[in-house]
Amino acid sequence: MPAPHVPGRVLVTGGAGFIGSNFVRHLLASDGSVRVVTLDAMTYAGRRENLGAAAGDARHTLLEGDICDAALVRALFAEHRIDTVVHFAAESHVDRSITGPAAFVTTNLVGTFTLLEAARDAWRAGAQGAPRSVRFHHVSTDEVFGSLGEADPAFTEETPYAPNSPYSASKAGSDHLVRAYHHTYGLPVTTTNCSNNYGPCQHAEKFIPTVIRSCLAGVPVPVYGTGMNVRDWLYVDDHCRAVDLVMRCGAPGALYLVGGRNEHRNLDIARLLCRVLAEATGVPPERYLELIRLVTDRPGHDFRYAIDAGRLTRELGWQPLESFESGLRKTVAWYLQNPWCLTVAV
Repeated sequence: MPAPHVPGRVLVTGGAGFIGSNFVRHLLASDGSVRVVTLDAMTYAGRRENLGAAAGDARHTLLEGDICDAALVRALFAEHRIDTVVHFAAESHVDRSITGPAAFVTTNLVGTFTLLEAARDAWRAGAQGAPRSVRFHHVSTDEVFGSLGEADPAFTEETPYAPNSPYSASKAGSDHLVRAYHHTYGLPVTTTNCSNNYGPCQHAEKFIPTVIRSCLAGVPVPVYGTGMNVRDWLYVDDHCRAVDLVMRCGAPGALYLVGGRNEHRNLDIARLLCRVLAEATGVPPERYLELIRLVTDRPGHDFRYAIDAGRLTRELGWQPLESFESGLRKTVAWYLQNPWCLTVAV
């Protein structure tokens, strides 16, 4: 077992987005010695408000910029002496990738390449003077593995890649680049592929915030197709703990799958969320449940995703702390206290 990586100066890309902002807050709260630089393009999905108290933390620096800007990224590595990258930045909305795939190829492929090149050059130059521990952690998705049938076994680290949308294809390409930079150049990398996240600060266009927003507004709650598509749901805090653990203790070059062990059909999730929201607001659940509408399915909609996170548990001891219902209750409570996050920006 290699010695754990000890992060000192961490670059978090996409750190003002949903999962990235939760991770920045987690890292600053759990490690008193770390310094964090957040690089975010601050497009529709990134908001300064997501960072909460971290935005004013003396150990945190927020920079607005594009990961595809090679000069900016290289300057950032030099000025802040970055020793760790946690790469969340990505275009991630499947529907948007179907109508406008170019941005996904640019951010997810070219952006990842730009970061890898900057990290390789900066850390190679640093090694000529005083060798130091460095790490590039890449955050990816279970969607790179394609779609499962109802009875198929869950994805594992050995599952072949079979992406079905422009989004998942661009993420698959970025995964391959990260792997190649480890095998070709020896860059110390780790990768995690996660299932569907939910929790505080998720953008309003995503499924769970859409259900909450629609119910509160008294408008139809859209559910694709027959509502039978299955996803494995992971509470964002559990995901952040997994990323932190893999960043520090994962084997260089290794891939780890992170899942919440919560497989549910979309229609069942909408119904459960209506009941949880009714409980929190004191509204009869029937008022929300009657808003659910099945709508035209999106093209190429994958039927099922499921993750076997056994390797992460066996090798590093990670376990999710939240059940699906406990995570949903925390999520609903947060959105009711923070309605600003339910505003859809385009």
